[in-house]
Amino acid sequence: MHPGGQACSYEGEAISSRIRRSERGVYVSTIWSLPAARLEHGTGGHQGLRGSLRGKVAQTADEVGFASAWLVDHFHTTPRPSQEVTFECWTTTAAVARDTRRIRIGQTVTCTGYRNPALLAKMASTVDVLSQGRLTLGIGAGWHEHEYRGYGYDFPDTAERLRRLGEAVQVILAMWTQEEAVFEGRYYQVRGAINQPKGVQQPHIPILIGGGGEKVTLKLVAQYADACNVFGDEETIKHKFAVLKAHCEAVGRDYESIHRTAGAFCCIGETDEQARAKFPAALLDRPVAAGALIGSPETIRERLAKLEGIGVQEIILGFPDILHLDTLRFFARECMAETGERLTNETTMA
Repeated sequence: MHPGGQACSYEGEAISSRIRRSERGVYVSTIWSLPAARLEHGTGGHQGLRGSLRGKVAQTADEVGFASAWLVDHFHTTPRPSQEVTFECWTTTAAVARDTRRIRIGQTVTCTGYRNPALLAKMASTVDVLSQGRLTLGIGAGWHEHEYRGYGYDFPDTAERLRRLGEAVQVILAMWTQEEAVFEGRYYQVRGAINQPKGVQQPHIPILIGGGGEKVTLKLVAQYADACNVFGDEETIKHKFAVLKAHCEAVGRDYESIHRTAGAFCCIGETDEQARAKFPAALLDRPVAAGALIGSPETIRERLAKLEGIGVQEIILGFPDILHLDTLRFFARECMAETGERLTNETTMA
């Protein structure tokens, strides 16, 4: 998801967590390295320090037990463009794979219109090998017209973008399952493409399709995806899952075979009041605020239990103060451990 609440299909810097026995992960929109930040901003200053901290987000998430790290596929800030540093999603995905050991890695979500799907499948296969089988390919139809126009891409209407998404997923699956991939579609054609290696995971790299469109997007999930990602308040999420289940029944798919994720902003504090003070005022009136997790550890745990009760298996959390790494440590300690347990770091990243 992006700060406006739409899902391209996932969100900014976030951490994914699975509810209770499930995992919790960290959503990372862009990872900055100190040299890159300094290159962009001369001597660096506060930007260099901020970049250095962002580069440690995924490592910290890896250390404290989050399930996954997610990156947004944007070329500049959204919903309002700015000159803020924004690294390209897939090269950053490879960097996160290099710098982490356990945590899964994905995108929320890759924009179909920005890359040829056969090439995207090849890129994903390579990253899956580099990460030793830790990749989930997140993909969606795309939404941010300014980026399309700015980078010289055509920006078709919503219906065509969704049709392109459906064809792109079929191309990707062909590249991962056929020795010489063949696909003849309206928008994409692949004629004998060879993709070796295809990746580590079997039968193929998991595909997550992001978005909650009830007529097309959730039907594509039922047809092709291994995971979905929706957002909203509890009633909205519950409804989206019911729609997905109906699509699964219509196409003969086992609903329980689809990993169900939801995205939300998260502000955690020692008290509910402290947490509310952290929530960005600019987002208060946006749809993304509806499903936000805001409160003390006790309040957050109660919300997680409710989300589990409506069928959410993994929650991808966007922390507005994610560069304060103690926020991740505090959340992991207070909201991810089982009762009477405390998470311990299994690895220490340099």
